[in-house]
Amino acid sequence: MNCENAFSVVTLSLVFIIIGLNLGLKICSKLLFLQKKHPTSMLRLLFLFVILFTINACKQATKPQIESSENEKEMVWIPDGTFTMGTDDENSFPNERPAHQVKLKGFWIDVHEVTNAEFQKFVEATGYITTAERKPTWEELKKQLPPNTPQPDESVLVAGSMVFMPTNSQVDLSDFSQWWVWTPGADWKHPEGPNSDISARMNHPVVHVSWDDANAYAQWAGKRLPTEAEWEYAAKGGLENKRFTWGDEFPSDSKVAKANIWQGDFPYNNTKTDGYKRTAPVKSFPPNGYGLYDMAGNVWEWCSDLYTFDAHKEASNAGMCENPKGPSKSYDPDEPFAIKHVTKGGSFLCHVTYCESYRPSARRGTSYDSGLSHIGFRCVKD
Repeated sequence: MNCENAFSVVTLSLVFIIIGLNLGLKICSKLLFLQKKHPTSMLRLLFLFVILFTINACKQATKPQIESSENEKEMVWIPDGTFTMGTDDENSFPNERPAHQVKLKGFWIDVHEVTNAEFQKFVEATGYITTAERKPTWEELKKQLPPNTPQPDESVLVAGSMVFMPTNSQVDLSDFSQWWVWTPGADWKHPEGPNSDISARMNHPVVHVSWDDANAYAQWAGKRLPTEAEWEYAAKGGLENKRFTWGDEFPSDSKVAKANIWQGDFPYNNTKTDGYKRTAPVKSFPPNGYGLYDMAGNVWEWCSDLYTFDAHKEASNAGMCENPKGPSKSYDPDEPFAIKHVTKGGSFLCHVTYCESYRPSARRGTSYDSGLSHIGFRCVKD
C-alpha cells in the first residue's frame, strides 16, 4: 500500500469515527472504491469533507444545542457545559463576586415559571397546604431569631404573608419595612390579601410560596429545584461576559421593556411602561438564547442551594467546580440565625436605583419559610 492509499484509509477511518452513523461503513466502502479510480480527486474531496465537518463540530461545541422533547413539554434541554459563574464587575453586589469556572451536566429546565394554574393542579391532587396558609408557631419562629427574643402576642401568630405596598412618596431605601406589609390572609390564592384572587391571573407565576412549598411541588411533578449554578447557566442563554440575559444594553423606562421590572421611581411611582403593576403572565417578554422566559424580572426564583454570603469566594478558592450543590449550611451576616436558600432573577420590584437584580449573577438569600408577593420558582429534571 503506497503512502497516498494509506493516508486515504486513515482519513476514511477518522470520518467513520466522527460521523458515528450506521451508514458510515457503507459510505466508506464506496469512497474507497472510487478512490482507486480517482485517487487525487477523492483525496481532495476527503480533505474538504473532514475540514468542513471539523469546523461545524467546533461551532456546535461553542454553543449548546437546545432541543425540545415530546416527553418533556414546556421544558428545554441544556447540554453539558462549562461557564463563568458570578462576576468580577465592580458594579455588582459583593455576594456575586468573584467570578469562577463551573462545569455542569446537562439537565431539563422549565421554559417558564410555575403558574397559578399548574400549582392549583398540584394542590387539588394532593390537598397540600402552603406555608402562608398555616398558622405559624412560636417554636418554629424562634429558631430563626436571636436568643432571648420576646414571644409575640398569640393574636399576631396568624396565617398570612408579606405583601408589597407602594409608599406615597420617596422613602429611605434601606428600610424595606416601609413597603413590605405582613398581611393576614395573603397566600398564593390571595396575592394581595383576602380580598384579592387569582381568577384573572391563572397564567401568572404563582407567588407566596416558601422553599418548602416549591420543593413539595417539584417532587410531586417528578422534578427538582435547580441548583444556583444550573439556574445561572440557563439564565445566561449561551452568552458569556454579558451583564443581562439579553446582552449589555441597560433597560430604560422609555424604551420597549425587555423584562417585567420596575419603571419610574421606586417604591412609590410605577409608570408601568412594561404594562404591568405586579406580576405579568409568563411568556410576556422575549426569551433568552435558550428559549427560556422570565429569567430576568417578574418574580424571584427559588434554588435548591442553601445561601451563604461568601459562597463564590469559597468556590473560587477550590478551582474548577463540577456540578456544585451549594454549601452544607446557611449563613447570612445580616440575619445569622435565619436558614436561607438562594433566590435568583430579580422581580417586578427591581430597579437600577434599588436592587438591579435582574442579572444572571445577582443572588440573594431568603428564609426558607418566607412567602412574599414577588417570589416564585421553576423546576429542572435530570
